[in-house]
This record gives sequence, C-alpha cells and structure tokens, in this order.
Amino acid sequence: MTENEPEIILDPFPCTECSAGMMHPRRITYFTWLGEELITVPHFPAWVCDLCGKRHYDEKAVAWLNMLLDPNTGKPIMKQRKRSVRTRPGLHTHRPHPDS
Repeated sequence: MTENEPEIILDPFPCTECSAGMMHPRRITYFTWLGEELITVPHFPAWVCDLCGKRHYDEKAVAWLNMLLDPNTGKPIMKQRKRSVRTRPGLHTHRPHPDS
C-alpha cells in the first residue's frame, strides 16, 4: 500500500452457508476451466468461512479474470458496414395512388 491509497478495512461477516462461521478476506488459489485446460490463479481475492470453508470470490476480480481469459481479448473489433438496399434499374413496384 502506498501513502496516497486509502486504507480499506474488510470486516468479517457471518457465513451465508453455515451461519456459524465468519467470512474473512483471504488470498487463495482460484481454479477454472478454459476449454479443456485447468487454469490456476494464485493469490486470488476471496472471502472464506473459518468454519465450513465456503468461498465467495471477489466479483471485480472474477470479471477481470474472465476478460483476460476471453479468446477475443486483444483482437480488433470488426465493425459491420450497413448495406444499403438497392433496387435494380428498371424494376419499380406499382403503388396505387391514395385517391384511387
């Protein structure tokens, strides 16, 4: 932590799974599958129950990791051109006049 960063206090809270333990902030190894490959991410932020071991992962960290693991990350976005509707010359549809 640097001098300019505010100190973030993360207070434990009751576990939503067992209701007896307390959820504490921890750095754990996160596991996820990318296709057929197992990806491990050490030091991943999470809340872990001290009694039952239930884990809640930091939502921002999971979103960031998903963005990094997205196969389209770093590829330019192809803009689709709108195609104008063109009629062939000499083809006119007959529309009746409103007064007829």
